[in-house]
Amino acid sequence: MDVKVNECTLRLVKGDITERKVDAIVNAANNKLLPGGGVCGAIHKAAGEGLAKECARIGFCETGDAVITKGYNLPAKYVIHTVGPVYSGSKRDAFLLSNCYKNSLKLAVKNSLNSIAFPSISTGIFGYPVEKASKVALSTIVDFLKANGKPSLVEMVLFSDSDFEVYRQVLEGLLK
Repeated sequence: MDVKVNECTLRLVKGDITERKVDAIVNAANNKLLPGGGVCGAIHKAAGEGLAKECARIGFCETGDAVITKGYNLPAKYVIHTVGPVYSGSKRDAFLLSNCYKNSLKLAVKNSLNSIAFPSISTGIFGYPVEKASKVALSTIVDFLKANGKPSLVEMVLFSDSDFEVYRQVLEGLLK
C-alpha cells in the first residue's frame, strides 16, 4: 500500500526487512547494540559479523535515540539502530517511540539517504501493543514527511499479516 505525503512515498510492505533494497533499514536495537532476538537478531545474522563489531565500537544508544552503521552483507547500504521503549503504559512510552522514528529519519536526511525501511519498533519482546505503536509510528512519519519533504521513500515493513492489517487500517484513518 503506497500513499503520497508531500511528494514522498510512504509504503506499507509485508515481508522481511533484511531483504529490502533501500538506502537504510532500521534495527529495533537494545541499548548495548548487541545482536539480540527478533528483528535485531535477523538483521545481525544477515549483515554478518562486521555489523556486530561496528556496534561494539559504538557501544551504547539511549532509548529514543539512533545511530548509523554500514549495512555490510545486507542489500541496504546502512543500518540505523534505534532503541525503542519497553512498554509500561505511561505517556512517556509514546514520546520515546516517536523519537525513535524521528531520530532515525533525521539521520537518514543528514546522511542524504533517499529511502529507509522501518520495522514495527518495540512491538516484539518490548511488549508495545501493535495498534498503539502503529498510531505513534505512522503519525510521526507522516508529520516528518510533511515538514521535511524527504526521504523520498519510507517503508514500514511488517512481518505478519495481522500487523500489516493493523498498520493499513491506522494509515487509512490518518489520511481521512
